[in-house]
Amino acid sequence: MATYDVIVVGLGGMGSSAAYHLAARGKRVLGLEKFGPAHDQGASHGGSRITRQSYFESPEYVPLLLRAYELWDGLKQDSGRDVISLTGGVMVGRPESLTVAGSLRSAQQWGLEHEMLDAGQLRRRFPAMAPGPQEVALYEAKAGFVRPEETVSAHLELAAKHGADLHFHEPMTSWETTADGGVRVETASGSYTAGHLVVTPGPWAPELLAELGVPFLIERQVQYWFQPGGGVGPFEPANFPIYIWEDADGSQVYGFPAIDGPDGGAKIAFFRRGVPTTPATIDREVHQPEIDAMAERTRRHFPDLPGTFLRAKTCLYSNTPDEHFVIAPHPGSTSVTVACGFSGHGFKFVPVVGEILADLATTGATAHPIALFDPHRFASHLTQG
Repeated sequence: MATYDVIVVGLGGMGSSAAYHLAARGKRVLGLEKFGPAHDQGASHGGSRITRQSYFESPEYVPLLLRAYELWDGLKQDSGRDVISLTGGVMVGRPESLTVAGSLRSAQQWGLEHEMLDAGQLRRRFPAMAPGPQEVALYEAKAGFVRPEETVSAHLELAAKHGADLHFHEPMTSWETTADGGVRVETASGSYTAGHLVVTPGPWAPELLAELGVPFLIERQVQYWFQPGGGVGPFEPANFPIYIWEDADGSQVYGFPAIDGPDGGAKIAFFRRGVPTTPATIDREVHQPEIDAMAERTRRHFPDLPGTFLRAKTCLYSNTPDEHFVIAPHPGSTSVTVACGFSGHGFKFVPVVGEILADLATTGATAHPIALFDPHRFASHLTQG
C-alpha cells in the first residue's frame, strides 16, 4: 500500500493548484483524477475566464485577489505558459446596479485603481460597445482573463516536476480515517494512505460531499462564440476589454476580447442563467433557441454582434445558495479538507486557493481570510429544511 503525505482528489483548477503547492513544499503528493489531464466535463475549460479585483460580489474577496495576482504572475513565469493577460475590464450598468455599485464599493474600500465612465466616454474608449444613455461603467486596468486549460496544465506539470504522483482515469471510490489519524483512500486500482486528504470535487460535490450538508446546485451553463460582422479588429485585446454588463432587470452577460485569432470570434455568455442538472444527466447539445436568445442579447450592447454564430460549449457550475465558496475541514475528519462551490466566479482564485489548501493540509490553518467560506453558515437552512 503506497503512503503519501497528502492525497488530492480532483485535479481540475483547484486540485491541480493544491497538488502543485503541496509538492513545491516538499510533500509527498498523490493526485487522483476521474478523467484525463485535460477534459471538458467540469468547469475548467472554455479557453478563458475573467479576472478582476474590483469585486462586486463582496469586498471580502479582495485580499485573496491581490494574492492571487501575485501567484498568477509567478505561475506564468515558472511555467512559461500564457496563463494570464490583463486587457482591462469594464463593469457596465446603471449606477445603482450590483455590477457597478458593488465594484465601486470594493475599489473604494481597498484603494484599487479605477475610473468611472459615463456612456459617452465608454463609447469613445471602446467603439465596439453601445451603452444606453443611463448606463455607466467602472473601468479597471488590472482586469483581464486567465486561460483555464493552460492553468491546469501548468500546475500539473509543475506538480509532477516537484515529485507529485498524478493518476488519471482513477477516481476515488471511498475514503476512511485510519487509527493513526490519517486517511485511507480506495480506488478501483489500489489503496493509498496519507496523513491528509484534500477533496476538490467540482460539480461532483453533491455525491462526494453529502455529509457537508450544503445544498449545492449544479447548473448547465453555455458559452458562445460569434464572429463580429465587421471582423474581429475592434474586438482584439488591444482595443477591447473583458466586461460584465448588467441590464435594468438585473440580468448579466459577460464576455472577452477576440483572443483566438481572426476567425476565432468573440466569446460571450449569460452570467448565472443556468439550468439545474447533474454531471450524469447534463445535455451537452446547445440548441437553436439558446443561440437565438444569446444573439438577441448581444445586439443590445454591440453594433457588430452577433454577426455569425461560430460555436458553443457547455460547462457545469457548482454553486452554494449564497454563491460563496466552501473551504473547510470535512465534518467527519479534521484530516480531510474540502473545497467546492467555486463556479461562476471562482477560477480567478485558483492559485491562492491552492495555497490555502496546502496551508490547511500541512498546518491545519491559513493566514488567508476564509471565514466567509465556512459551510456552517448553512446550518439554519438545514435546520429549517
